[in-house]
Amino acid sequence: MSDLIRIFAERGDLAHLALFLWASAASAGLLFALRELSAASRRFDDFVRELQRFNRKAQRRAATFDKDQD
Repeated sequence: MSDLIRIFAERGDLAHLALFLWASAASAGLLFALRELSAASRRFDDFVRELQRFNRKAQRRAATFDKDQD
C-alpha cells in the first residue's frame, strides 16, 4: 500500500488518491447502511408475522369461548 501511495505522490495525483479513498469509504458506508436496512426490514416482517399469528389464535380462542358461553 505504501508503494501505491509513493507512486501517486511522485506523480502528483494525491487528489485522485484522496477522491478514490473517499469514494471507497462512501460506497462501503452505503453498503453497510443497505445491509442494516435490509435486516431491519426482515425483523419488522417477522414481527408483523408473529403479531398476525397471535391475533389469529386470539380470535379462535374468543370464538371458542363465545360458543361455550351459549
